[in-house]
Amino acid sequence: MTDSQQKSYGEQMTIMLISLGVAIILLALKVWAAEVTNSSALYSDAAESVVHLVAVAIAVRALQLSHKPADGEHHFGHDKASYLSAGFEGAMISTAALLIYYEAGRSLIAGPKMEHIGIGASLSGIAMLINLVLGIALLRIGKKRQSTVLRANGHHVLSDVYTSVAVLIALGLVYFTKWPWWDPIMAFLAASNILWTGMKLIRQSLGGLMDAAEPETEAKIRTLLDELQTQHPFRYHHLRHRYSGHTHWVELHIVVADEMTVHDAHEIATMAEEKICALLAPYGRIITHLEPQSAEETDEVWEGKRQN
Repeated sequence: MTDSQQKSYGEQMTIMLISLGVAIILLALKVWAAEVTNSSALYSDAAESVVHLVAVAIAVRALQLSHKPADGEHHFGHDKASYLSAGFEGAMISTAALLIYYEAGRSLIAGPKMEHIGIGASLSGIAMLINLVLGIALLRIGKKRQSTVLRANGHHVLSDVYTSVAVLIALGLVYFTKWPWWDPIMAFLAASNILWTGMKLIRQSLGGLMDAAEPETEAKIRTLLDELQTQHPFRYHHLRHRYSGHTHWVELHIVVADEMTVHDAHEIATMAEEKICALLAPYGRIITHLEPQSAEETDEVWEGKRQN
């Protein structure tokens, strides 16, 4: 790894290890709160935390694996492990939602019985604030470092915050109205929001595994190339971009005059590659194919259908 890549990886691993430690502490806190109050909403929150702990542990391993360099069996590296991790985390979130549905349904049938609401609300409130700070940090660092693993974990942590908010609302309504049925009702609402978050993560993970286009990133690359065209004698086409988890892969054809020397054409191609790589730092891999103007309109057999 380069220094910038090592710094990026170190920052990501640090916040993920913090997330793992927080997950262990909050799980114990929520189990305690659930036992004290006998609240179905708090039991649901604790169940979600068990799933979250497993998912975070797998995400830490996926982050390590995704940063392994290419080897004899994986010539393009191990980046896509991050998409597998995000998909698994989405599946775990969805599973937690189903567990919450089950617990809320059981409470509705048996009849909710709650006690020590104040203690439960205090513990849940502490957990919510810790997760809120952690979730925002994960999303910010994930966006900064273009990390699928961190963004997925951040969304998972924030889904835990939504559950805690629902729990606090439920406990407050039960306390002030003396109507215990608010507890399972709010658990159902929290589960629905968590399920939506989980399905969204699964969809995004599948999109990444299938190399779905990223219009925003491609637009930035085109803007850069269009600017370079005004300063250097070349044109381009067949631009393609994909994101494999933390590495951006870019391919394009660079068209130069027939009479231009190989050396000068190579200089232009290298300059374009360096500019694009800097734009996509710290993880950018650029492949260019040089063409003379006389062959510009010829489709290469290995390229398939032309893309401008």
